[in-house]
Amino acid sequence: MLPAMPARPRVAIVGAGRLGSTLARELARHGYRVSEIVSSGRHNSVRSARELAKKVRARLASRQTAYLDANLIWFCVPDRTIAAAAQQLADTTIWKGKVAFHSSGALTSDELASLRRRGAAVASVHPFMTFVRGSMPSLQGVPFGLEGDTVALRVARRIVRDLGGEVISIPKNRKVAYHAWGTFASPLLVALLAITEQAARLAGISAATSRRKMLPIIRQTLENYARLGPAAAFSGPIVRGDAGIVRQHLHVLSRIPQASAAYKVLAQSALRYLPVENRKELRKILG
Repeated sequence: MLPAMPARPRVAIVGAGRLGSTLARELARHGYRVSEIVSSGRHNSVRSARELAKKVRARLASRQTAYLDANLIWFCVPDRTIAAAAQQLADTTIWKGKVAFHSSGALTSDELASLRRRGAAVASVHPFMTFVRGSMPSLQGVPFGLEGDTVALRVARRIVRDLGGEVISIPKNRKVAYHAWGTFASPLLVALLAITEQAARLAGISAATSRRKMLPIIRQTLENYARLGPAAAFSGPIVRGDAGIVRQHLHVLSRIPQASAAYKVLAQSALRYLPVENRKELRKILG
């Protein structure tokens, strides 16, 4: 730890969006003192920050009125605004002896270079989890991708362990690949499910009914994947090499170009990474 850094540092959260709100509540729940919630000043942001500050018993501030007297300043703002937010707050406090985090999955700790130059130890600390309106996920068991200065990483590892998370060390030059991995794991998975709803419409099934009816097969597929691995969890006409059925699928899906394109890309990926029979014939059909 830093010489003046307590085992459980006081934390100021900059940004009261979905991620900032989850982190503030989880930190408070695990015995950390969240001393300040700093909002961007926009109307919706101020309202969210006020509600959050009340829940975690923190002081509410704007970037113009922030004290930043905490040991750890955690930036939970959109990626494109991290560097600007840090620069805006750079003259607010004495940074020597403090730690600063941001939570971008794609950007490195260098986004906080303006604070590093003033003496702060900085790191990117990214929870590998999805945060959406109307959902407040637990951080228990959640991996956190860490990258940054040695001292800041020491603090980050302690906090992640206290929150019940797991640490993944990400080299600076692999942050973008790490974030692409996460994009496949959640937002693009949701995009695939949205396309799946469109395929259901071709069968005369509404989107709402599709979501409800396909949950059992989705859950079982994920359970099989987690327990058995991708090869053993793979089923259906492609693994059997049923070229005739695949050809018929592509014919009916041609009415939805995005669904047809997604089917081809995913099926081609199956030919590359999964056990498939009749591979040569399928490759011809899939182009």
